[in-house]
Amino acid sequence: MKLSKLSALAMTTALCAPSAFAEEMANELTLVSWGGAYQTSQHKAYVEPYIAANPDVKVVWDESSAEAVAKIRAMNEAGNVTWDLVDVVASDSMRLCDEGLAEEINHDEDLAAAPDGTAATEDFGDLIVSDCFVPQIVYSTTFGYRTDLIDQPDSVCAIFDTEKYPGKRSLQKRPIDNMEWALYCDGVAKDEIYDVLGTDEGVAQALAKLDTIKDQVVWWTAGAETPQLLADGEVVMGSTFNGRLFSAIAEQGQPIGMLWDMQSFDLDGWVVPAGLPADRKARVMDFLKFATDTQRLADQAAYISYGPARASSAPLVGKHAELGIDMAPHMPTDPANAGNVHVYDYEWWADNRDDLDAKFQAWLAN
Repeated sequence: MKLSKLSALAMTTALCAPSAFAEEMANELTLVSWGGAYQTSQHKAYVEPYIAANPDVKVVWDESSAEAVAKIRAMNEAGNVTWDLVDVVASDSMRLCDEGLAEEINHDEDLAAAPDGTAATEDFGDLIVSDCFVPQIVYSTTFGYRTDLIDQPDSVCAIFDTEKYPGKRSLQKRPIDNMEWALYCDGVAKDEIYDVLGTDEGVAQALAKLDTIKDQVVWWTAGAETPQLLADGEVVMGSTFNGRLFSAIAEQGQPIGMLWDMQSFDLDGWVVPAGLPADRKARVMDFLKFATDTQRLADQAAYISYGPARASSAPLVGKHAELGIDMAPHMPTDPANAGNVHVYDYEWWADNRDDLDAKFQAWLAN
């Protein structure tokens, strides 16, 4: 999952020029993302320069990516797809692609090559995990903790140790990551987690481990919740996206520390909903080519600590746009942070998500 390193490239990438077919493109884009610092980084790195080159275009944001699969399914059934471009995690892109709800992308034709001419498929490499998926960033779900309320934990299994680390903890209200951490902290080897989780006994084992802290858990659905719960002292540790924790620590100065142990690597990227009218799809593809070029993905890293998905972007990652601090050490892919990582199995979850969701929600209700 580590991004390959290329030699630094001289960048002369110009802003996207208005297309000769602009009159055939819709002038409004509805983009769907996750809100918060991540969406802000997309707006600054992608949308603002695109609008500067295409001033007639209006961009509307929707913050419903957490519900993307269900909502796109519903829109498709109703024959009324109102979204143009949707940010999803890799496993959700697979589900949407398999169901024919997302357009297949010809990555080398539809996306910009690297500045040295390297084709997009080679530049993105193995991060293109679906025919419908255009990767943007590598991020992780990991843990933050209150530095003034508990001792510094050195293992993800601190989440289950309520004696040494008393207090509430927050976890995302979904089986992904929680089930893997539970099995790992119950003695299952990392390379056996998905084999175990693929059995009824393994599911029961993971839920039994989560039972040991269930009454101490605050469940979250939006990435902003854990940083706020930590800031307010309502929890002493909790999971969320590493960029959210970076924002709380580096930008807001909260008394929060980052625990990188068993951080769960994942990918975020774009999918184009199937069935868009020709003028809307033309605008989407024009924006998509611009927003995923080498410079744009490197620019995003100036606003949030997520690693760019293109290899050619990595050497261009510099300092935070406002704080002036080097961003590379704050990336989940930095070697100092990646000593013990959990590599999230996108394909496994794409195949098993609906079943595990049902079992997890039933467990929550008991």
